[in-house]
Amino acid sequence: MSIALIDYGIGNLRSVRKALETVGADITQTDQKEEILSAEKIVLPGVGAFRDGMIGLHKRGLIPVLHEIHKQGSPILGICLGMQLLFEYGHEMGTHEGLGFIPGHVIQFQEKQLKIPHTGWNQLNILENSSLFLGIPDQSFVYFNHSFFCQPDERQETIATTDYGLSFAAAVQRGSLFGVQFHPEKSQKVGLAILKNFVEVRL
Repeated sequence: MSIALIDYGIGNLRSVRKALETVGADITQTDQKEEILSAEKIVLPGVGAFRDGMIGLHKRGLIPVLHEIHKQGSPILGICLGMQLLFEYGHEMGTHEGLGFIPGHVIQFQEKQLKIPHTGWNQLNILENSSLFLGIPDQSFVYFNHSFFCQPDERQETIATTDYGLSFAAAVQRGSLFGVQFHPEKSQKVGLAILKNFVEVRL
């Protein structure tokens, strides 16, 4: 299974690549249009600010490429910031347009009693029978590190939640688009199983 791991100058590419290779994926780490379009699936990783992520994609001319991939219906997995960039708008250091593939916004935790960023292990509440969670027990622990979270407009597009002061979308799916707010590459056996499910998914 050929997978393009998008390099847009922001993200923990090495650990994501290693995790994907561990579960049998044939990975090309790239920012080149031809390599991305020829891949069977796309992984969009990322850590950091929403604005910086979109700037990184824009500078490399990758926004129209990702729109073409989305139009084709090729599976895309966004990880952490990569998931957030799939949404319409992010409200970090102002309001910024995202890729707009999933209706909704990315907003900051507001609960004053919470330690921000949300860092560490929390449980998944699996809501939908998604192929991404095949064989993953409900209430499995995964690793988070983020200060903003996604609010999909359509409730059914949230396939798992996590509770941290409030219940927020830990994973989403909209057709061939998948997103996880947590870091599967840091989530040990559960995270590797989720990545393997994405590698093997058939839509």
